Amino acid sequence: MFEGWDAVVLARAQFAFTMSFHIIFPAFSIGLASYLAVLEGLWLWTGREVFINLFNYWLKIFAVAFGMGVVSGIVMSYQFGTNWSAFSDKVGPVIGPLMAYEVLTAFFLEAGFLGVMLFGLQRVGKRLHFFATLMVAVGTLISAFWILSANSWMQTPTGHAVNAAGQFVAADWWQVIFNPSFPYRLVHMVLAAYLTTAFVVGAVGAWHLLRDSHLAGPRVMFSMAMWMAAIVAPIQILAGDQHGLNTLEHQPVKIMAMEGHFESHKDGAPLILFGWPDEAAGKMRFAVEIPKLGSLILKHSPDAPMAGLDTVPRENWPPVHITFWSFRVMVGMGMLMMALGFLSLWMRWRGTLYESRLLHMFAVAMAPSGFIAVLAGWITTETGRQPFTVYGLLRTADSVSPLAAPAVASSLIAFIIVYFIVFTAGVIYLLRLMAAPPHHDEPGPAKDVPARAAGITPAPAAVAKGATP
Repeated sequence: MFEGWDAVVLARAQFAFTMSFHIIFPAFSIGLASYLAVLEGLWLWTGREVFINLFNYWLKIFAVAFGMGVVSGIVMSYQFGTNWSAFSDKVGPVIGPLMAYEVLTAFFLEAGFLGVMLFGLQRVGKRLHFFATLMVAVGTLISAFWILSANSWMQTPTGHAVNAAGQFVAADWWQVIFNPSFPYRLVHMVLAAYLTTAFVVGAVGAWHLLRDSHLAGPRVMFSMAMWMAAIVAPIQILAGDQHGLNTLEHQPVKIMAMEGHFESHKDGAPLILFGWPDEAAGKMRFAVEIPKLGSLILKHSPDAPMAGLDTVPRENWPPVHITFWSFRVMVGMGMLMMALGFLSLWMRWRGTLYESRLLHMFAVAMAPSGFIAVLAGWITTETGRQPFTVYGLLRTADSVSPLAAPAVASSLIAFIIVYFIVFTAGVIYLLRLMAAPPHHDEPGPAKDVPARAAGITPAPAAVAKGATP
């Protein structure tokens, strides 16, 4: 059935499929963990009940999203051994320790304090519980640090040597970890995670405000989300610009594909807004462009020369069509995010932030925008690196396991079936949680849940001592 299929393409498709499911959950949980810490901190500072009610509301959603992220990540790690054994053998001495550091620092920190965060307020007290929430939030950021360091090294490898067995080994761990693209990619990803969470929170708040504009909880969450959109979206665009300049320096071929520059421009390159990349002909068809703006953005001079893909051997071209369009999807989502943030500022100034149905409908429509932008950005990054797994040093075709196409295809089909069943159920459950408005009497870690209602029968000795089960 699968004879004649390319095992490398199928292995890449399988990793891309599982990664697409995985990446949206960490992007959401990184931002949501920090949001929970802010909510609890505001509750402790102000004493306002609305903040702890929102904390309880989003805590359940965080627990589900965090669990789904962990499960999907475990599956991905196994693929390094099954589908990418040659890659694991070559880069294991570098990537392996970085992944281990993520487990030893971030995952242990999250796992150690997550239970306290979920169930411990009545048992450990407010301050220690807040510390646990902070540690979970810090853990998610540390996880992003190590994962992005490992991936960034694959994009801009430095600080390594090659041993007699042909393996990459670390010669300078400082250079390996803080490789040239890592700081830019870390900032860009963390800001993307915060924006992803902000637009989900804002959409949920807007959804409930469309039903009743006087609800205290939705008002607070919507206001906080819109402040995040108005402030962070422009910062993200600036961070993305700096990331692009770094990519131009270290991965110029990726920029050529992102910009659709098949031909070199000696007197300034245009900014191609839209077009249809024709890789076979090596040209951009139906291009809508602004003359010299590409050179102005990338080199800060309208007449600066820009090299094109005509200077690169064909076998080293990335998939231009995918890279070109995924980049525009990401940028388009960023522009819409900034537009919503600025519109919210206008409505806030007019005093109609909680009454404007147009703003609320716009916010609801933008709920998936962060996830779309994260996926589009990841696709741009990874397809633009092709045909290499370690940029310029290890080709993708030399990284795959010696597997036949039918074996990879059958496992891919199994993944598709299982993932759609499991994750569809999880997403539906999350949407149901979000569809219910936060209530003042909502049980959670901030409120004492009676033992009988929780299905727990306290021991007689504990009751005699007046202990809370």
